[in-house]
Amino acid sequence: MFIKGYIRKGKKTKDLVKLLNTDNIPVICHEDLDEVAAYSLLETKIKAVINCNRSISGRYPTKGVKLLLQNGITVLDNLGEEFFQYVQQNDLLEIKNSNLFINGRQYNKKPTILNEEIVNGLIESSYKNFSKELEKFIDNTLEYAYKEKDIILKDIDTSFIKTNIENRHVLIVVRGCNYKQDLQTIKGYIKDFRPVLIGVDGGGDALLEFGLTPDIIVGDMDSVSDACLKKCKEIIVHAYPDGKAPGMKRINKLGLKAKLFPFTGTSEDVAMIIAYEKKADLIVAVGTHSNIIDFLEKGRKGMASTMLTRLKIGAKLVDAKGVSKLYSNKLKLSYCIPVLVSALIPIIAVIRIYIPIQILLNIFHLRFLIK
Repeated sequence: MFIKGYIRKGKKTKDLVKLLNTDNIPVICHEDLDEVAAYSLLETKIKAVINCNRSISGRYPTKGVKLLLQNGITVLDNLGEEFFQYVQQNDLLEIKNSNLFINGRQYNKKPTILNEEIVNGLIESSYKNFSKELEKFIDNTLEYAYKEKDIILKDIDTSFIKTNIENRHVLIVVRGCNYKQDLQTIKGYIKDFRPVLIGVDGGGDALLEFGLTPDIIVGDMDSVSDACLKKCKEIIVHAYPDGKAPGMKRINKLGLKAKLFPFTGTSEDVAMIIAYEKKADLIVAVGTHSNIIDFLEKGRKGMASTMLTRLKIGAKLVDAKGVSKLYSNKLKLSYCIPVLVSALIPIIAVIRIYIPIQILLNIFHLRFLIK
């Protein structure tokens, strides 16, 4: 094995991927590499990834690293903080079998090179530990659900939001797993119903990628692009319950206007609450986080606010996450046969009643018999 590239390193994978090209080898510090991060790395067309943390810690079965291996990307694992500090941006890195060379000099520690057998074993072990993690997650969720019950019990003031939502469909987009495939699958729905488009942070850029301009951007402004913020029609900055909002500094720096929305939950909870309180007819969600794996990958120890939010909005919510796996628009032979048979019926009928065609067929038949 021989792979060569120039190092790009960063503590946050979602920020680092924006700087990568095919000549780079990213050095990340991402414990329990999630599928969303893995997909973003795949899009950069890199050949290798160096993780200074454990790509699978054993706490829960995350499958990001398996996705990278299945797509031919070499993964070097758990090199530690020492390696992260040792290498510098744009250093020339060469991977020769199980050895690392930085600017031509061999690094003194051999890396762990992951393969599917190792990864499958780690995933299997994590399933055995998962019940303990699940118990802690449930306890934390129930504890905070009691503290945050006002999400359900109180009406929330949304009068300051200008976008007209009442009696309309609302599409909320989060950059979660398979969000691109899901958006592609429901593009017919978007065209027909023209829903209000709400992007949760980077979900706004996801909409732009499909040629759609967000009506509202909601979030703490840590992963949405400047271009998206400038194009969207309304910005809602998710603030802490005490009113503090670090994301507002960025908005002010860009010279844009935004409204604060103090809330205890996640930014996607905020988006759903806004749609509900503004009397949306239907709320369609793509890429949202809705299960324990999603929340553990986001570093959250419970999902009290999301559980309460979904209890409140109830039947108005249609969760389109994973719809691309449920429905595939690929053309199958079993679909074509009935259509072809149906098309042949009128053709056969015309042949039977149209005399010139019958005469022509009889001539061909006679010629065949003579030969």
